[in-house]
Formats: sequence, structure tokens, C-alpha cells
Amino acid sequence: MMTTALPPVVDRDSWKQQLDELRVREKAATRELDAIAAQRRRLPMVKMPEYVLMSKDGPVSLVDLFDGKSQLITYHHMWHDGAEWQCQGCTGSTALYTRLEFLEPYDARFVIVTQGEIGAALAYKEKVGNRMEWYSTAGSDFGADVDAPKDGGFAYNVFLRDGDDVYRTWHTTGRGAEQLQFSFGLMDILPWGRQEAWQDVPEGWPQDDAYSRWPSSKTIAERYGAK
Repeated sequence: MMTTALPPVVDRDSWKQQLDELRVREKAATRELDAIAAQRRRLPMVKMPEYVLMSKDGPVSLVDLFDGKSQLITYHHMWHDGAEWQCQGCTGSTALYTRLEFLEPYDARFVIVTQGEIGAALAYKEKVGNRMEWYSTAGSDFGADVDAPKDGGFAYNVFLRDGDDVYRTWHTTGRGAEQLQFSFGLMDILPWGRQEAWQDVPEGWPQDDAYSRWPSSKTIAERYGAK
């Protein structure tokens, strides 16, 4: 949707003054995020029981998902059995993660876990061109135990390994996931922002329903999937 709404035009000095005022708040937010991260690093952890999941190569234990690393992030991809297209948000957000090798020097790994049966899950991964490693928790309680039950929502979870013992250290879902996806940061620095109706914007700014500009799962497949 096109619009004629534009920010007011001012001289450079006036623009710089207002940018400097905004920068004070941006720096304060950065320091607050640093403090939040420091508190996160001081969280206690919960020991996990043993689970058997399914990989592309067959059954694996939870500790196997670490692939020898000490730290593990899991994205729990929403799944509905028999659906041609799985969750639009999950399909789109995980399509962003294409180069995860940068985690290796940090002794960490990032994978997808889904409630879908492994054959169906791997077929969907190929269909939409997802680059991550997928595992299925369809035959175990793992997903439900970490707040991603069957036919439930998505989630991020973080785990720490000590030998063969696995501990859960952090979890988020909903808008808590935005800090983990660069797309929102890029949208939010645009003059018109995300262009969603819930946002606080000046009069005349383009706004549509929430999620209406997100690519569909079918569109993701057309862009990135198997040709």
C-alpha cells in the first residue's frame, strides 16, 4: 500500500538534535539489555531427564543433539499433522538462520525440534529450503516438558551439558523471540516501521493487520525450497 505520509523536513542541525535525543534512549536500552543478559547468565538451571528423539539417521538421545558441544539452543517449530503448510511464523523466522557455524567457537549449537514425525518434518524442511538440522520429539515428552506441546506454540530453549547430564537454562516465546531475529530490528529502523496496526505511529502512516506482510509458508518454499 502506497502512502503520501512523510516525516517532517527540517534542517540538518534540527535533525541531528532530535537524533541525539533519541540516541540517549537507545543507549539506555542497550545498557538495560546488557543488565538483562547479566541476570540471564546468573539464572539457575534444571536437570533434564533422558529423552529419545528421532534424527535423520534414527533415534538419538537429548545429549546427542549437542554434537559434542557444551551449549545448545533449540527452536521448537509448531507442527500440525497433515497440514500442507506449517506455521507461517515458524517457517519464516527459521528461514533466516542459514549460517550457524559462527556458534562453533562459542562451544554451542542451534537446531530445530518439532512435534512432527521425522519423515514428514524432513520433507517439509526440504520443501521450504530450511538450512537447519531438524529433530522430532513426536515419540517423547521432550517438547511438552519444555513448553512446546503437540499442537501448541513455538518456543526457544537453551541447555547446558555437563558430561552426559543436560540442564535447561532459559526459555522464551511470543515477543520474547524478537531479540533473536534480526528481521524485526531492520523493520523497526525503517521510517514506517513494521506497518502493523498495533504500533504507535504518526497520523497517516501505513498500517495493516498484524502479520499481514509476513511471507506465507508457500512463499518461503517458492523462494528458498527445492526447485
